[in-house]
Amino acid sequence: MASDKPRSSAATKESILAAARERFAEDGYERATIRAIAADADIDPSMVMRYFGNKEKLFAAAAEFDLRLPDVTDLPVEEVGRRLAGHVVDRWDGDETLMALLRAAVTNATAVERMREIFATQLGPVVAKVAPDRVGTRAGLIATQVLGIALTRYVLRLPPVVAMSRDELVAWIGPTLQRYLTGTPG
Repeated sequence: MASDKPRSSAATKESILAAARERFAEDGYERATIRAIAADADIDPSMVMRYFGNKEKLFAAAAEFDLRLPDVTDLPVEEVGRRLAGHVVDRWDGDETLMALLRAAVTNATAVERMREIFATQLGPVVAKVAPDRVGTRAGLIATQVLGIALTRYVLRLPPVVAMSRDELVAWIGPTLQRYLTGTPG
C-alpha cells in the first residue's frame, strides 16, 4: 500500500532505485516485478512506470555501478595486480548492485551491455596506464578473473571461495591479475 506521506520527486526516485537494487539482487532480473519493487518502495506501481518507463529502463538506472578503481599512476607496476585484487574484494563485498547485475547478465541483453560498458570505460583506462599495449585483451582477461571471483564468492557462494579470508583471496588472484597486466602469452 502506498504511503499517504508526500515525498519529493528526487526522494521518490531514489526510493524506487534503492528498492529496485535490493529486489534485483534478491530475485534477479527475470523474477523481479514492478509491483514488488513498488511495494518495497511503498509507492503505487504507476509511479515506477512514470519515473522509469519500464522494467528494463529501471534496471539500467538501478545498475549504475562505479568500480571506483584506484589511481595506479604512482604505484610500482609490480604491485598493481595485488592492489586491484584487494580493491575488487573490498569494493564488491556485499554490493547488491553488482549481484543484481551479475544475475541479470546471465539472461538479459541490457545487463550484458551494461557490464561490457562498465568494464570498458572503467577498467580499460587503468590497464592503459600500466600496460598500453593490448589494452582490450588485458582488460578482458582481468574482467574474467574479477567477474569469476564475484560470481563464485557473492552470487553462487561456492563454499571454498566464500571461506577464504580477504587476504587469502587477494594472495591467490593478485598474481593472476598482475600476469594479465604485465605478462606475455605463452
